[in-house]
Amino acid sequence: MGANTQQLMATFLPLVLLLVAFYFMLIRPQKKREAQIKDMRSALKVGDEILTISGIRGKIVQVKEDYLVIETSGEKSKIDVMKWGINSVVTDKKDLKSE
Repeated sequence: MGANTQQLMATFLPLVLLLVAFYFMLIRPQKKREAQIKDMRSALKVGDEILTISGIRGKIVQVKEDYLVIETSGEKSKIDVMKWGINSVVTDKKDLKSE
């Protein structure tokens, strides 16, 4: 019985180690990143300059529960954007390429 158990463990141990490695290398960092994005989106406030997933840059003028109203360009165009469409808050103008 001892030899059979050792053979069984030798068969499944690499699989278990592979699953543990996948968790720490792929799943855990992804969940951490999702939590950071969720926190960033919940902390948005009027006056923040944001960049959307599609590349639209604007300043928040109104915050609703699930969407924002942003003001873009020199003509003060206003656009409603869903919160899930926000990519980042622009904190430094150097983050943006000069036009």
